[in-house]
Order: sequence, then structure tokens, then C-alpha cells
Amino acid sequence: MPATNRKKQKQGRDTAVQGTNDSSVVSKVSAAAQGYFQDAFLQHFVSKVARRAPLINRGYYVRWRAVDHCIKMFLQMTENCPVRQILSLGAGFDSLYFRLHADEALDRAVVFEVDFSDVTRRKAALIASNSTLKGMLDPDLPSLTGPLYVSSSQYRLLGVDVREDSQVEEGLGAAGVDWTAPTLILSEVVLTYMETQWSDAVISWAAKLLPQSLFVMYEQIHPRDPFGRIMQDHFLKLNSTLHALQQYPDTAAQTHRFLDKGWEQCVCLDMNDFYLKLVPEEERHRVERLEPFDEYEEWHQKCSHYFILTASRGSLTAQALLTHPPASSVSSISLSWSPVALVVRTIPVSIEGLGMASTLVNTGKVLLTGGSSRVGRGAIARVLLKGLEGWRSVSVEPSVDLGVRLYHTATPVPGGGTVVYGGRSSPLNPVRGLFKVTLQSCDPLGSVNSEDRDTVKLCEEQIDYTGDPPPPRWRHTATMVSHKGKDFLFVFGGKNESEATLGDSYFLCLEQQHWTEIQLQGAAPEARHSHSACLYQGGAVVFGGLGKRGVPLGDTVILRPIERGFCWERIEVKPSPFPRYSHSAHVIGEKLVVVGGVWLHSDGVPGVVVINLTTGSSVEFGLDTTSVPWPLMLHSFCSELTDQKNQELLLIGGGGNCFSFGTHFNPQPVTVDLRPVLG
Repeated sequence: MPATNRKKQKQGRDTAVQGTNDSSVVSKVSAAAQGYFQDAFLQHFVSKVARRAPLINRGYYVRWRAVDHCIKMFLQMTENCPVRQILSLGAGFDSLYFRLHADEALDRAVVFEVDFSDVTRRKAALIASNSTLKGMLDPDLPSLTGPLYVSSSQYRLLGVDVREDSQVEEGLGAAGVDWTAPTLILSEVVLTYMETQWSDAVISWAAKLLPQSLFVMYEQIHPRDPFGRIMQDHFLKLNSTLHALQQYPDTAAQTHRFLDKGWEQCVCLDMNDFYLKLVPEEERHRVERLEPFDEYEEWHQKCSHYFILTASRGSLTAQALLTHPPASSVSSISLSWSPVALVVRTIPVSIEGLGMASTLVNTGKVLLTGGSSRVGRGAIARVLLKGLEGWRSVSVEPSVDLGVRLYHTATPVPGGGTVVYGGRSSPLNPVRGLFKVTLQSCDPLGSVNSEDRDTVKLCEEQIDYTGDPPPPRWRHTATMVSHKGKDFLFVFGGKNESEATLGDSYFLCLEQQHWTEIQLQGAAPEARHSHSACLYQGGAVVFGGLGKRGVPLGDTVILRPIERGFCWERIEVKPSPFPRYSHSAHVIGEKLVVVGGVWLHSDGVPGVVVINLTTGSSVEFGLDTTSVPWPLMLHSFCSELTDQKNQELLLIGGGGNCFSFGTHFNPQPVTVDLRPVLG
């Protein structure tokens, strides 16, 4: 390629990277405006304020909190030093200097910012035209030449390409940096946009030139799982490739990177570890109450794909900005992995949705209700039929409207029909009422399997019940259980607009249509939502879910029928399975088969775990998705064991809002071959 074309490509990529600054500062302003953190100065760097989604606000909060934590620790550690410095690489429109100045936190400290000259020129112009910002600089600023765009006693703004180490060194030297003073180096999603050879060089020269320093970096990790693939594709479309991900895909690789480049100590945490273990519980509760929120899966996946790292040299190695949290439960779990990966195959049917509920009406007939998709939230039911030509999706006639609902339950009941209960239309609006829907035959022979039909009939009736019903909820379970010859709909757990987790139990007697009080013995499971509960020996077996602390659970608890009611009984499973939530589960004989879900760490993305309910043993199976041409995200999906003979599990829907990278829907159902699991 001619040198001129290469230069134009490089300039185009640089411009795209600079564009990420503009998007980022708008998101930070949104989070600050909603009360996630205090920053009165960011607003001066945007022309128009836009409110972001709660998930994005939370994501920028945890980024801000992690970097702010490191800055405060550095200023505290160096409070007795005669000079200390903060060097922000790729600072963009960050308001750090103005915030610290307002907090009177810059005693004997200077903030240096370095970024592309186009960015710093724009920033300097914004500062000069704003009386609030300009008033926080020295009253008589000198005339400037070269790369220095602002020079105040405690703030220097330089327009230099960070990749040009000699120019950076020369520019910082001319701006008055003290190479021997304690220095905090900040890099928030900056180095990863460079080719790895250049970002490695920056890490090396920083260690060489600043022997008494701390390096703080916030970037992405885990490029190869479904969320990571979507994340990478997003930045590729922006012409802002994440270069470091391939060579340094996880926290261990990033740690070794810094130690190999001249840094003496290094701590690297993903953002789940940082948020859950280094942010005080009271602060987490404050943040979690700021906005209605129901995107837990995407929140945990976003946090598992970003890290905060601190590396140190010289006397500053005596104190750490970050501490290694106690060993996470994933590292303390001794898993039993099968060498066999379960084969996943796509079904050529176009159907997608998040938060749907499925019911296996009978062999080859799956009823789907609710959920949301690319075209919006669905109030219309669909049916998947399996005929001689395979699976196909048919619509319901007449168009039964069960209302817009997500994360509800659809439970088959004895004698036919499905009870639809709970769900939400938004995180502030739970759906009330109980409905029974029944699939009707459509052709003269009484079969809904007719190959030439595109619709099936569905009858809907509202259940008029008596007794005290459960509070409205979603992300709960509703399971058929029996006691002394009577069938009950057992509702457990979930959440609603006022309670983050519910741990209560309710029983609806189907014969009397009455919410009945039934005695429960034994220690009840921890409150949870997004768990599973399957019919087992007349009772139910509950697994996993997201607990009240916001941490996935991995316990297995059985609700057993006894003479006077039911009894909770915990099973000790060895080895312990991965804790997870937003999964699906099925009891097949004496085996509980748990599929998919979300765990806090990307390297622990669950596949299938099989728990023997008799012996308490477990085996984890990976999934072979090589034949699936798109990222398979196994959360907010539903599943049915549609073929007992061939031991085939059908997974329908799933996906999520992948932070600011776009929403992903699994576009087709897939099957999982369970024969290696069930023998």
C-alpha cells in the first residue's frame, strides 16, 4: 500500500478514536446528572446533554468510581511529599483537574494532560470560553507555543500523540514535569486503541522515565466469548479496533504485561471484583436505588469484560492503590469437567426474544408467550411446531393478547392448558392477574401438526382466585407440585418494583382456585430471582439465582412433600457447580440438567452442569458452538426437552443489551445434544 494511503488510513483511525471521547463524556455527564457521582464540570464540555440508559449510567459509574478510588489513594499516600503529579494519557474532555481543584485536593500537586492536538485544541478553546473553567486557572496565563495549550500553576494541557514517546518526553519536560517526583499515570481506555507494539512501548517508557510512579489503567478484556465478540465488533464498526485484547485477553495476561515492562508490582481486577469487594455495601445500595433497573445479566457481563489495573515502581510499591480481594468463589470451586463438549446446532426458524416463557404442550408443540425482540415487546403468543419437515413457527388465531410481559412464567397444568403468571412490562410496572391458555386443534382431524397450516388456535381465560395472592413479581418460578392428591402452583422468589429479591413461597390450589397457606418446615432458601425450580418427586428442586447481595448462587434445595405440608432440604453437591442465574433447568430421571446462565467472570461462562440428585455429584460440560455462526448468549432464554427419545434440548431466544455496544438477539433456536449427559 502506498505511504499516502497508509497515512490517510491512520488519520481516519485516529479521528475515529477521538470520536470515542465525545461519546464518553456525554455518558459521564448523564451518569453525573442522575446522581451516580458528583461532577459539576463535565457539563461544560458537552454541547447537548443526553440521558443514557440505566445500564450505561451504571457502567460509567463503576469506571469513574474505580479511577477516583485510585486517585484519592494516591493523593492520600503522597500527602507529605513536597511535589506530586498526575499524568493523564489520552485525557480527552476529562474534568479531573477542575474537580480536584474544587475539592482543594491539589496541594503541592500538578495535573498534566496529554492527548491528540485536535482534542486538546478543542478543550483549550472550551476552557477559554467558559468563565467557570477559566476562573479555576491562574489569572495571568502566559502566551504559549508548541504543544502546550494551557499552562497554569497546577494544570498543563499538551497536544501530543501519546505514541510518539520522544515528543511526549520533550513536551512534558518543557511543561515542567519532575521526572523524580511521585507520579500517578492514568490511562482510561486509551492504550488499547494503539497497535500493541506502541502501547507496550508507552508502558515501558513510563516505567523508565518515572521511577517513582503508579500506573492506573482501565480497559477491556475477554474478547472471545459471545459478549466479547459483540464488543469487538462494535469497536470495529467505529474504526476503533481494540488491539490489546488479542495479546492480553485477561487480567493475568495484563498483570504479566506490566511486570515484563519494568513495573515492580501489579494488581488487576475485573470490575465485578472491584464493585462487589472494594465498593462499600452502603454505597452500592445507594447507587442501585437511583434508577429502575432490570438488566442484571448485561451489567455483570459488562463488568466481567473491563478491568482496573494498578502497577507501581520505586518507593510507591510499599502501598497499593488496589488490594487483591479475597479469593473469589470461582477460584475456590473444584469443578469436575467432562472431556466431552455437547454439540449445539441451529434450527432454521427465525424467532427471537428476551424474557419469553415457553411451555411444552406435548411432543413437538412449544407455546411461547411474551418477551421483547427487535420489533419491540411482544403481547402476541407464538407456537413452535415440529413436523416431518422439522420445526416451524406459526402464529396464534385469534390473536390472543396476554399483555406485554417479560420474565413471567408459563406452567403446564394437569389435564391440559398452561397457567401464565407474573412478569413485567417495565421495571416499574409488574403485570397482575392469572391466565390459563389452552391450545386447540385446527384441522378436521384434530391435529395442530398439519403441515400446511400457518396458525393455531389458543383459548384464553382469566383465573378468578380467592385467598391472599402473592405480591406482583417477575423473574420468579412457578412449578406444579402436589400434596395429598391435590395439585398446587408453587410460586417462589423473584423481584418486583420495591423488592430487589423475594424469598417468599405461595401455593395456588388449582382445584379450588384458592391461594392456600401450607406449612413449610426447614430453613428456607435465601431470597433470589432468576433461578430455576423444577418438578421433582411431587415437590420441586430449586437451583441458583441471583441473591440479595447481587452475587449468583450455586445451591441446590429440594422442596419435599411431607405429612403436614412441605419441607426444605438442602443438597450438598460435590464438586460444587458454578453459581449462576438466568439459566434454565430440567429434571430428567434423577438428574438435574442446568443450562447456560450468567456468572460473574467471563472465564466461568456456564455451559451445562448435570447434578445427580441421588448421589449429590456434579459434572460440568462445555458447549461445542462451532456450527453456530453468531454469538450464542445463553441468558434470558427458555428451553424445553422436546425429544425424550433422542435426548434433545431446544433453546429458544436469549441475548441482551450489550452495554453501549448494541442489543444482541439469538436469531434462531438451537438444540443441545444431551446424549453424552444422560448416557
